[in-house]
Amino acid sequence: MAAIKKQTRNPRYVGEVQNLVRNGFGVYVYPNSFFRYEGEWNMGKKHGLGKLLMKDGSYYEGEFTQGEIEGTGSRFWAKTGDFYSGQFSAGELHGCGVLQKSNGERYEGEFSHGLRDGQGFLLDKDGQTYKGSFHQNKRHGEGQMTYRSGDHYEGGWLVDRRQGHGVLRCADGSMYDGQWRNNLFSGQGTLIHCSGVIYEGMWTNGRPLGGASKIVIEGGDVLEVFQDSPFSVEVHLHTEAGGRTTGESGRVLRITAGVRLCGLPPSTTPACLLRRDDINETPIPTPFGFQVVSYPLMERAFKSQDFRGTTAPVVDMAARAAKSGSTRAGSPRLPQGQQESGSGSDGQPMGGGTPSSLEGEAVGGEQNQSSEGESSAITESLSGLFLGQEEDFLPPPANQRVEDGQAKFQNLLLAPPPPDFIPYQLMDELEKVDDGSLAQRLIASVRHLPRNIKRLSNKAPSEKQSLSQDKTSDSRSNLKKSAMDSTSPRPGEYVIMVTEVTKPPFQGQALPPAFALLRLYPAKTRSKNTRTDKTMSK
Repeated sequence: MAAIKKQTRNPRYVGEVQNLVRNGFGVYVYPNSFFRYEGEWNMGKKHGLGKLLMKDGSYYEGEFTQGEIEGTGSRFWAKTGDFYSGQFSAGELHGCGVLQKSNGERYEGEFSHGLRDGQGFLLDKDGQTYKGSFHQNKRHGEGQMTYRSGDHYEGGWLVDRRQGHGVLRCADGSMYDGQWRNNLFSGQGTLIHCSGVIYEGMWTNGRPLGGASKIVIEGGDVLEVFQDSPFSVEVHLHTEAGGRTTGESGRVLRITAGVRLCGLPPSTTPACLLRRDDINETPIPTPFGFQVVSYPLMERAFKSQDFRGTTAPVVDMAARAAKSGSTRAGSPRLPQGQQESGSGSDGQPMGGGTPSSLEGEAVGGEQNQSSEGESSAITESLSGLFLGQEEDFLPPPANQRVEDGQAKFQNLLLAPPPPDFIPYQLMDELEKVDDGSLAQRLIASVRHLPRNIKRLSNKAPSEKQSLSQDKTSDSRSNLKKSAMDSTSPRPGEYVIMVTEVTKPPFQGQALPPAFALLRLYPAKTRSKNTRTDKTMSK
């Protein structure tokens, strides 16, 4: 005879029973009063669809099998606010499901005994995404991740760390393809940096094993060249161990020149120049025991069309630029605003007028005429130094990219002295011409020259003719010679500097600059037996 289901009521259970056993639908409150079950029963056990509620507000709703949470259902944790919907086994998250946490993290994929395990997709609380393999709640195996910065990685993982082979594509355009260990580049790999630098080789702890750590100028610390002769400078990148860097290309190098910053005489070094006090430039320390200020360096172009329509070497333009005092505003490390504007012409003789700082009242007598002649010579020198056409200039050397650890700057020339320098030799001649006051007035006039020098007032032709015919003063001719010499770089010691200007810096840090002394000899001293620098252009 079949058993008959009937309703029963007791303090703990209200629902259907069969043979005095909970069977069918019913509500049961556990003895500890923390749990409460509403749903289907079978032979006294939770079986089928039901909902298990907890006193703190948490609950499970879904399938039960023989008293256990088994099958498909949903789970809510009141304490954390997390919510899961998916498969369960023995009360644990097991199989496929979606776990949404209150902090914004969301995982959709496979679970094993309550942990992320297998294939899945994770959106973490920072908005980063990972799609791939998991093991025991950690990224493990093959997977790809997109970071909040925009970087994207695809490759191997080991216990939540990038390991094995992988490819990282950064938001700034950089890319690394190679081996990883503990989240760092390690092993064989190639990095293409957004600045254009490429390194291919071994890596250790995130840094290139054979990467560059310094710039070395070939030929030693001293280079020797002749006046107005183009020369070349070759550099190599060296590792920290001292060997040459290989497998690295793309760093951007800039070459500049410097000259020792001097005060007033008595220094007699030919290349030592006096610079205007009002130019604000921080002196550059060198490893040679003195400081320098930038001196213009230019790159020779072999032919150019001059104003008469004939082809002429561009070096002639440099001489005209030196007479005019015009310098390119973009010359390396020259302060802004130093491009002088003038309206001088090559067709007009030097000495178009007298600066206001040197003008004096005309007085009678031979002594005053002599003084006027000396001032005219100085004026002539100044006009040669400071007047000219802005378009007559040579460009500074182009920056060079390193190829396989080396770079070469070719056809280099030291520019004529710019208008903010006064050669000491000229200062010495002024001391001979005058008792010192004239030289001091010249210094004062140069220090107070405006940024845009106005054309000096024209001097009468008769006065210039009388000046050219006056050969009674040796000091005057020496002064003229000093002024004419300003159209070429002055013999002496200069400093060549090679600096890295890669933007942004590779590995976050630029290489330290390299220095070499450049000894410039007068062109007339050249002979077959003279030892020349190997860096001179052939």
